[in-house]
Order: sequence, then C-alpha cells, then structure tokens
Amino acid sequence: MKILVMAAGSHGDVAPYTGLGAHLRAAGHEVALAAPETFGGLVAESGLDFRPLPVDPRGSADGGTDGTADGTADGGRGDGAGGGSLLRKAAAFIDRLGDGLADAAAPGADLLLLSATTAPLGWHLAEAMGVPSLGAYLQPTLPTGEFPPVVGGTRSLGRWGNRAAGAVGQRVVDRLHAGAARRLRGRLGLPPLAQGAQRRARERGDWRVLHGFSPLLVPRPADWRGGLEVVGTWWPYVAPDYRLPPEVEDFLRAGPPPVFVGFGSMAGGDGERLGALAAEALRRAGVRGVVQAGWAGLAVDGDDVLTVGEVPHARLFPRMAAAVHHAGAGTSAAALRAGVPSVPVPVAADQPFWAARLARLGAATGPVPFKELTAERLAEEIRRAVREPAFRARAEAAAGVLGREDGAARVAGVVAEQGR
Repeated sequence: MKILVMAAGSHGDVAPYTGLGAHLRAAGHEVALAAPETFGGLVAESGLDFRPLPVDPRGSADGGTDGTADGTADGGRGDGAGGGSLLRKAAAFIDRLGDGLADAAAPGADLLLLSATTAPLGWHLAEAMGVPSLGAYLQPTLPTGEFPPVVGGTRSLGRWGNRAAGAVGQRVVDRLHAGAARRLRGRLGLPPLAQGAQRRARERGDWRVLHGFSPLLVPRPADWRGGLEVVGTWWPYVAPDYRLPPEVEDFLRAGPPPVFVGFGSMAGGDGERLGALAAEALRRAGVRGVVQAGWAGLAVDGDDVLTVGEVPHARLFPRMAAAVHHAGAGTSAAALRAGVPSVPVPVAADQPFWAARLARLGAATGPVPFKELTAERLAEEIRRAVREPAFRARAEAAAGVLGREDGAARVAGVVAEQGR
C-alpha cells in the first residue's frame, strides 16, 4: 500500500512520524512523509520518501507561524503577542500549507495519515483522491468533559464547561481553515463545502483517529465518540547502529550522571539569557549538565557542562540524572521512557497540559512556568528531582509501562485493516 503521512509544525510535530513511517515501511508499505522543507534530512535518515511543504516552522518575516498545532506564532517565547496577531499568522501559515499539501499529494497514495495540523485540509484531499484517511494525532484535541482543551490551560471548567470549550475550539479551527479549504476545493475541482460541514460529516461517520501517546498519561476519555483511540507513543526514528558522539560519550564517562537542560523548538531568540540561567542553576544545584542548544541557541561553557546539538533523546536520556525540558509531548514521553525524573518548564501551547500530567504521575516536580523561571527556582527543582528518590522510582515504573506498549504496531494493524 502507498501511504502518505502529512505532518506540519516544529521538530516535535514531525519527528514521531519518522518512527511510525519506518515501522510501516518495515511492514511492507511504500511510505512518504510530507513535512516542512527544513526536515528533509530528518526524513531521509529514516528511509522514507520526503515530500517538502513550503512552510517555515521557525516563522518568517512575512508573517509566518512556527507551525505548531495550535497556531502559536511567537516562536514559543510566550511574550504576550496579541491574539489577533497570532490568528492572522496562523491563517497565513494555513494558506501556504493548503497548496503545499496538494502538491505533496499529487503523486498519489492509497491512504493518507493526517496529523492534527494537516487533517482539516487533508480531508478535502482524501475526498478528491477517492482514498481513505486516518487521523494520527499527537495530542488529545477532541472535546471531552474530562479535561479542558489542551491549549487552554490546565484549570478544569467542569465536565460541561470543558466539553463546551473544546467545541468552541473546533469552531475556531474551522474559521481559520475556511479560506484555505475553499481555495483548495476549487483547485481540486470539488463542489463548495463549508469547513464546519466537512468536519461534522467526518464526526458523524466516526472518522478514525489514532492518538500517539500513552494511556498512562492520558487514558481514553469515556465520553469520546466512536473511532477515537489511544494507541501508545510513536518514537522518532533512530538508526539501530547510532552511537553518541565521542565528545558526549567522553563527558558522560568523566563523572556522575548529569542533568539535561533543553527547550527544543521553544524560546527562539532567548538563548543567551537561558544559557546563563541554566549554567547558574546547575552550579547552584551542584550537578553536571548537558545543555541542548535547540532553536533558542543555548550555549554554556564550563568543565561540568557540555553543550550539544541534535542528539536523540532515546540515546541520551537514559544516561541522565534528571531532565529539565519544555514539556512538549514527545520530550515528556522520552523522559518517562528513560525512567528519568523531569523538571518541566512549560512555555506555551499544550506544554502546561503535559507538564501537569507528568507531575500527576509523580515522575516530575511541579511545573515551573517559563515566565516565572529563575536560576534559584530551577536549581531548587533540580535538587528535588535528583535527590528525592520517589521521583525516579515513579519515572522508572512508568518506563516499564511504556516499554510494553507498541503504538506503531497498533497503527500498522489498523492500516492492514484498510488494505483488506
């Protein structure tokens, strides 16, 4: 079967699909991954066909967005940009995305796997191509009474309020995609259809959505409609023969396990301040550190601190004493899989949601909101994560659960059903 996976956003929005795609390829399918142009190397390393999308996940001077599922447009800084500005930038991103998805789909496919970011436009492509589609989501974005929308904070509004807020969020997404969907349908030769009507038709048909996170973190809500499943995490592809760079291996062997500090695709343009803050926090906590540069460009010098670039968390985290991170969905899961305590520093979007989930498991300290981050407070939380054994015990217990899950195999089973 020819499968086209469509994902757009930052590194964490794309990397899990490389592992999922590689698993499907090993099962005998031809798999292509459509993603922003900047991830061509990442996709090529996983052995998948790459179909570039003309969107910039880092944002651009012409009003682009960072491409995250919620349309956050400030590069994750959380600097208080106006909501109207964010919506305009998200709409501009979606406009470019529509044409890119159509071009990526032009070579054809037998099945579309759509991320939460690409599904609203991907539905129209599947209709025009006459092929089935499946949702492959990294966040629980569908309305439920069990928790509020994942990008709207962690304070519950009660069962009715949570579900109502989720429904309002869906209508906002419909409006954001309305213009791009209208133009896309015209390009594809489809009759006019409102975006909300397209979504509701999928819901009435119990359109299937497979969620790539562990039910340990988010059990399937009891009030979800049929067709919505939680299958387990999809891990980014790592070559079987991958080894940590020699300078990283040498540093790890030179002393006790260090503490990881990294903010992934968040906090762009804030690298100098964050680097100094991280260095001071590590010094105060009395621990060694591995600092990942990320999009913020963190750089820390010192005998007890090593700055690294892109290093797979699957290989690095098991060697850490704890992990300070932005609580993105993938990084949160990677820390749990490694059995490593987390110090979550959520920046924006769905990160407060995942930070709270980690803390609820007892595998993380209480979240430290990015806007409240200081060296003193970070050092205090690092000391707790490293010195209080309960955090590691609960993280290791979670690692045992995640180690028994196989989210990619669950997806492969559903794909096989589609091919019968």
